[in-house]
Amino acid sequence: MPEPSALPYAGRSIVLVGMPGAGKSSIGRRLAAKLGLPFLDADTEIEAAAGLPITEIFARYGEAHFRDGERRVISRLLAGPPIVLATGGGAFADARTRAAIRRSNAVSVWLKCRIPVLLRRVAGREHRPMFLNADPAEVLERLMVARHPLYAEADLVIPCSDESPEVTTRRVQDAVAGWQPPARLPVALAERSYEVVVGEGLLARAGALLAPVLPARRVAIVTDATVAPLHLPVLREGLAEAGFTIATEITVPPGEASKGFGQLQSVLEQLLAAGTDRRTAVLALGGGVVGDLAGFAAAVALRGLPFVQLPTTLLAQVDSSVGGKTGVNLPLGKNLVGAFHQPRIVLADTGSLATLPVRELRAGYAEVAKHGLLSGEALWRWCEAEGAALVAGNPAALAHAVLESCRLKAAVVAADEREESPEGGRALLNLGHTFGHALEAECGYGGALLHGEAVAIGLGLAAALSARLGHCSQELPGRVMSHLAACGLPARLPDLSRRFSAAALLARMRKDKKVRDGALRFVLLRGPGEAFTAGEVPPALVETLLRDEGCES
Repeated sequence: MPEPSALPYAGRSIVLVGMPGAGKSSIGRRLAAKLGLPFLDADTEIEAAAGLPITEIFARYGEAHFRDGERRVISRLLAGPPIVLATGGGAFADARTRAAIRRSNAVSVWLKCRIPVLLRRVAGREHRPMFLNADPAEVLERLMVARHPLYAEADLVIPCSDESPEVTTRRVQDAVAGWQPPARLPVALAERSYEVVVGEGLLARAGALLAPVLPARRVAIVTDATVAPLHLPVLREGLAEAGFTIATEITVPPGEASKGFGQLQSVLEQLLAAGTDRRTAVLALGGGVVGDLAGFAAAVALRGLPFVQLPTTLLAQVDSSVGGKTGVNLPLGKNLVGAFHQPRIVLADTGSLATLPVRELRAGYAEVAKHGLLSGEALWRWCEAEGAALVAGNPAALAHAVLESCRLKAAVVAADEREESPEGGRALLNLGHTFGHALEAECGYGGALLHGEAVAIGLGLAAALSARLGHCSQELPGRVMSHLAACGLPARLPDLSRRFSAAALLARMRKDKKVRDGALRFVLLRGPGEAFTAGEVPPALVETLLRDEGCES
């Protein structure tokens, strides 16, 4: 066993939760001895603090008074040095106590037992309040229905059987030692603040992670026909474990073409036909198209429903799922109709990236490269060094890219949520997008050109425009284009299978959301980490650049 300081839970208490008879005290004592930590039993501590047995506290003051005291005792115990704490069967079923345990940074472990095992273990416990003058089997079955969905919010779930306490203790010890908590990045927006949670296996734990932040355990899922067979079964199981009801599952065709008014109307009609109310959360399971479409539907249905992002593509995890931008396209251009509607939480399950086709992975990487250029030399040099490994599916590179991209975007969104900063701010996240959106609109959103592929070409064009205007070195455009090409992305207009008209692309750009008083606006670069917005770019210079890069006149 490694030294405690080398373990993921070093400095954390371990809280055992579960039904009466699950073995919390016997396992807790053994676990504490193995880890060299003090062991405490919450019920014993409560009785010592009150000077009364628990049965007497219940009889005199009722359960509400007991639960309040129980929460205060548990909070006090967890505020001190690390311990192993066994809790009473009802402790973790209390919402305020669960919240207190989460705030304490303790590792919560559910010892999950079946009814026959529990019945054998609770024999002779008739003195406990819940078993007084009652059939233990009926009591346990009733408690299990009520409490199991709440126990599911624990960090770890350990199925227990008739095995010896020593065997169970070893399994708990191994699980805690191997536990890797997901990263949590805050998006600070006052009363609309939320977390971006990044890690593997989050869809399987979706119910436990969503329950603390949603108003009710009732959801509607929006996904697409490609994602549904890959990830919907795991999500269903994760929600069911925490007692969630799925009001409806809505599946749309994959691809950018689904981001239109026709699909929006269909999604809204299905949501409302399923009896959705204002406490029903809309879960967006999929890539950026699903996130934008489902988020906009949540924003306008019943004047606003709770919303959760469950991004399954690299592009969505590093960019579109964070920030609350939702919307649909028009033939005139991309995302011209939409709303700011922040999610309650974003669960970026990096394990889902293993199912992506290589083209989708590469397209998502364009947004990572964009963040590298926005962040500075450190992240941009990391992109140049690790980009090829990332698009080859390296899990460590993917996890790092998602974390750093979300960290950057969360900070930018918190500072300028609605893109209202007169210069810079959230608008900088549109680096490469003025060109990219024009290319997408010209291609018609049919899948011939993916969003990330358009952004990759847009990044090269933005760097080239910056160089022509004298803002950056003449070497930067070549550096950007060479790196994107090395990662398998189209880096220049001739890399695409069709030709474009410079005049047509300029006309598309004039419909861009960033246009002010008819003047084109671009995000330009002085170098990595030095982006800025510019509104005095001569259209003739842009047209010359496009022609020089391969466009027709």
